Amino acid sequence: MTTKKGYKDLVAAAEAEIETITTDQALALHGSDEVLFIDLRDVRELWHDGKITGAKHVPRGMLEFWIDPESPYHKPIFAGGQKIIFYCNLGWRSALAAQVAQQMGLSNVCHIDGGFDGWIKAGGAVEEVVKR
Repeated sequence: MTTKKGYKDLVAAAEAEIETITTDQALALHGSDEVLFIDLRDVRELWHDGKITGAKHVPRGMLEFWIDPESPYHKPIFAGGQKIIFYCNLGWRSALAAQVAQQMGLSNVCHIDGGFDGWIKAGGAVEEVVKR
């Protein structure tokens, strides 16, 4: 029988395996051609709060399909060689996403501790996302 794990256990296990960067480190990397910020939040969160300027939106539910080159849904942004910086609102979804990305063969990934909330508190650049 498998031991039940809650989200806190899953996030903690992910964080033990992945690189976590601070908001200050993310701010220093922002704007570099060598990094790609990936926003995992629900589109309604983007409409309400905006996103990190220049970030690409990847719905968390599509991540594995967009990463895998054998998937009919594969997106070339995951094959570009840039360091991928995942973020969500608080850093929980992004920790899980970074872990999955590593398990799928992407080695140059990390996530932002504190997520978008920390980014906003630090005064990071944000762009509006218009509802389509």
